[in-house]
Amino acid sequence: MSRWKALSTELDPRVRQLLTQLRRLKDHSGLSMRQLAAKTGYSEKSWERYLGGRSLPPREAVEALARIGGVDPVRLLALHEVAADTWGGGRHLDASAPTGPPPELVPEPGPVPTGPVPTGPVPTGPEFLAGPDRHPHPHPHPHPHPHPEQDAPQVSVAGRSLRVALVAGAVALVLALSSATLLVMRLDDGDREPAAGPPAVSTPPAPASAPAYTCRVERTDGLWYAGISRTRDTELGYGAAGPEVAEAQCLLRRAGISPGGIDGMFGPLTQRAVKAFQTRAGLAVDGTVGPLTWKALRG
Repeated sequence: MSRWKALSTELDPRVRQLLTQLRRLKDHSGLSMRQLAAKTGYSEKSWERYLGGRSLPPREAVEALARIGGVDPVRLLALHEVAADTWGGGRHLDASAPTGPPPELVPEPGPVPTGPVPTGPVPTGPEFLAGPDRHPHPHPHPHPHPHPEQDAPQVSVAGRSLRVALVAGAVALVLALSSATLLVMRLDDGDREPAAGPPAVSTPPAPASAPAYTCRVERTDGLWYAGISRTRDTELGYGAAGPEVAEAQCLLRRAGISPGGIDGMFGPLTQRAVKAFQTRAGLAVDGTVGPLTWKALRG
């Protein structure tokens, strides 16, 4: 188990919560910083800055570490969004991280309530705005000539307070579920098996994970194949997915350039690996896999 240097007390508690969970995932994986860099495509020094609290890790780095640790990345990404907003709107994100779509920030939820999260339908009628001990109508004795413009500010303030309370309650629920998951992982650390998740709760279903592929690289008739696809001319670009992408990822790894995981998803790590290979092979560097790049990968 790594001996981590204590995080700075000047960090926001929500940033400390994210970094603490990332450190636990790294320890649980059993990988060194060098091995972690090889599997994620981020440099060893970048991970030292991320886990040391000197730089907020990008969204893609958090997702890659979650896949390596065998946990659902959705909860960690929710923590990352809150931490990124606290960090300063992403102004201190590491410049060495791969370029890609910026993380979507959520509004500052304010102080997290300590009581139970309210369940059931939320009252929205005039009785809720007036309070339980008041007349349902905003004015017990309605004036024959009402003034809607005088009531509008009260309704707006109440609606805004309700939205803030709901967002804060959702964040508290995510933090509680994440802490429970990591506690189970620590208890089961001796078996090196992914810990079972918490009991099912009424939260949105997590997106299906990408299929896993296995590289079986061998040379046939003077060409390299990974046993997933035998294509030589399929055009692949950013956002593509499927076995052809997994075949290209295996061949990039065979060439000594890590595309991240072999997941069949053409993301920023795979695009960066393709550009590095094209530069080394003397090809046009466009970050896409076409017939010439296929020929160089299989040759």
